[in-house]
Amino acid sequence: MSLTNTLAPQSPEELAETLGSAGAKRRTITLGGRFSKNRMAGPIEPADVTITTSGLSRVLSYEPKDLTISVEAGLPWAELTRLLEENRQMVPLDPPYSGAGTVGGVVSSNCSGPRRRLYGTARDLVIGMTFATMEGKLVKSGGMVVKNVAGLDMGKLMIGSFGTLAGVAVVNFKLLPMPQVERLFLLSFDSLEAAVAARDSILNSVLQPSSMDLVNPAAARILGWTGHTLAVQAGGNAMVVDRYEKELRRIGKLERAERSVFAALQEFTPWYLATHENGAVVRISCRLSEVGEVMKGFETPVVARAGTGVCYVYFENPQAAEAAGAAHKAIMEFAPEAQKPNLNLWPAPGPDFELMKRIKRMLDPQNLLNRGRLYRQI
Repeated sequence: MSLTNTLAPQSPEELAETLGSAGAKRRTITLGGRFSKNRMAGPIEPADVTITTSGLSRVLSYEPKDLTISVEAGLPWAELTRLLEENRQMVPLDPPYSGAGTVGGVVSSNCSGPRRRLYGTARDLVIGMTFATMEGKLVKSGGMVVKNVAGLDMGKLMIGSFGTLAGVAVVNFKLLPMPQVERLFLLSFDSLEAAVAARDSILNSVLQPSSMDLVNPAAARILGWTGHTLAVQAGGNAMVVDRYEKELRRIGKLERAERSVFAALQEFTPWYLATHENGAVVRISCRLSEVGEVMKGFETPVVARAGTGVCYVYFENPQAAEAAGAAHKAIMEFAPEAQKPNLNLWPAPGPDFELMKRIKRMLDPQNLLNRGRLYRQI
């Protein structure tokens, strides 16, 4: 999308003022950071005004000893990562589009990656937030302490809302120390059943890897591998990681992988969409025991977070993705922008959908903000 004639507030107060002014004039709004994930979720509807948070890019407070940081929503995710790495600390969400996205974009889309198994999602790592409402007010939720249980955490509503409720202005994270040693191991198998059995063996052992990704042969070929491949990342001190390697060698044919391989798994979706103009991605969430059955149903590339039950299935056209989404009652997470208005992106919203609509009416009663971005439903 073009960012010509886009408003770029330079502070949370300016963001609130800009939203409030647009709301008072009943002007429809497109809100985003760098708009790197336009192919994600619902379409970008035409609007009277576009607002970007990219001007909100300050680090407001960073206390390495307290393992907390507070940053504005427009701070590039890659910049946050580099800053924390200087102190060997991290916010281990591993979002796709990490090089182009912003903190606000990652949180608003609730993006996570391979290490979700061990570290969780944004809801587990965000401890506070400031957001701007359509009334032109700034609302603070949570704080700068890891354990904060006082009252309702309104900021949690913003996570995964795709900017349909309010404008995220500031995000506070709890931080984790980086492991002394991190190593990625690849185990290849001739059959899906053998790969799933290896996954089960790891899950039932004393090992607690930070990530376990299982890719089918179609995805493996793209990554330069063969067969059904299980990618396992382990972290800790050198002795612990050596123990992982020893135990994993008993499970299957093992090789060490470079750090770039982990990045390839994290950024598989952006790469696929960049090389497939009409490509689409369906996200299927299932029980751990069902991962094998889900993967067995597709010849197209599949990357499964095998330790959490989240499977990403890749299609060359959105019509095939739509059919798969309907069959599995799953979200079409990415699709070509021009075709989204004619696609059923979210076939089964779930029992909490009515509550979600009530919250939308409460915070944006005129339906002005990011209309339809929540998979065309809100």
